[in-house]
Amino acid sequence: MDCWFLRHGNPTPTAFTVSSPYPPPSFRKPLVFSTKTVLDFPNDPLLTRRAASGLSIRPRRVFSVIASAGASHFEPSSSLNSPLEPRSQPGRFLSSVLQNHRQLFHIAVVDELKLLADVRDGAVSRMRLSVGSDEACLHRRVALLKEQECQLAVEDVMYMLIFYKFSEIKVPLVPRLSRCIYNGRLEIWPSRDWELESIHSLEVLEMVKEYVTNVSGLRADSSVTDHWATTKIPRLKLSQVYAASILYGYFLKSASLRHHLEQGLALVNQDNLGRRTPLQFQQMCPYGLKNLLFGGVSNVQSMSYSQGSTNQEMKRQTLKCYVKEFDPDTLQRCAKLKSKEAVNLIESHCCALFWDEKVNLVENDESILTSFSSLKRLALEAVAFGSFLRDTEEYIDTVYKLKENN
Repeated sequence: MDCWFLRHGNPTPTAFTVSSPYPPPSFRKPLVFSTKTVLDFPNDPLLTRRAASGLSIRPRRVFSVIASAGASHFEPSSSLNSPLEPRSQPGRFLSSVLQNHRQLFHIAVVDELKLLADVRDGAVSRMRLSVGSDEACLHRRVALLKEQECQLAVEDVMYMLIFYKFSEIKVPLVPRLSRCIYNGRLEIWPSRDWELESIHSLEVLEMVKEYVTNVSGLRADSSVTDHWATTKIPRLKLSQVYAASILYGYFLKSASLRHHLEQGLALVNQDNLGRRTPLQFQQMCPYGLKNLLFGGVSNVQSMSYSQGSTNQEMKRQTLKCYVKEFDPDTLQRCAKLKSKEAVNLIESHCCALFWDEKVNLVENDESILTSFSSLKRLALEAVAFGSFLRDTEEYIDTVYKLKENN
């Protein structure tokens, strides 16, 4: 049976009408189904839009729910124990769906992204229609506010998707560091190194291990004593290493995708040498693969028949060697964050992880005593975060057009 529910404020523990696709996040008492319900919703434009549009998860029948009175209450944003808590209504809604109705999470994400796109595009359309009228200034202001609200909501959606990916490998995000410091020492346990490394291909993993060794100083043959040895590191420097590791993970994901696609292109071209000329093949992609991937004009030249051996070399070329041959422009394209939302999310996540409040970072740059094992854990998590961020960015952009990071 499919139930429809709607996220909302704190309802009274009485009967209510159900009119949204997802079950409520948290009813600690058992739910009793009845034939009638009544519910008052808060004045939320997204909720009104959802109810009016009839968007749902393959609805077949509407049921009613009665919540028993007592200690049970509605908790739309119970904590995920992540550094950054959802800051918007869609973010809190997806947080509750993830915790209580995981199988509906991706459907809920698409639903929310479509609603946010409708809200943003609708405000922009009204602004354009009002040009030249007395209300033009008002509609410009409304469109700007809606854009800001939707951008914050999309950042929350992006964060929830990344959190979901971590939960798939059963690795919780490190909570705020203040919760991990005991007796003046930062310790993160269990390390979850194997799980965090398992998301990478062998070629990427080789580069990740080399990077983590440079960051933490731990080698593959390091002893247990080396892992538990302690060091002091300024909090600000630790946050910078974490942010840089996110960017490195993002870069590796972009470079890996580019590498695989260029290998595939070379292989297809080689297989068709006897039936199609290289020029004809390039005409199928007139701007080249680099342009398809990164939006710039490519200088890829037509391949000749004599380049068969070159194609074989590309097939055998490792990702590490491939990246080393990047020119500055290609390196920048792979490393650059594609969206403004991704830039904001990294900043918000790092601030939430390393600082409890918005404080002066320089004045609060005390040194933290921690083990090399914990440094390795933070670096591995950050690299995985960056890799997931790259995937999430592309996933969201298919439904909701992200703001380009110029």
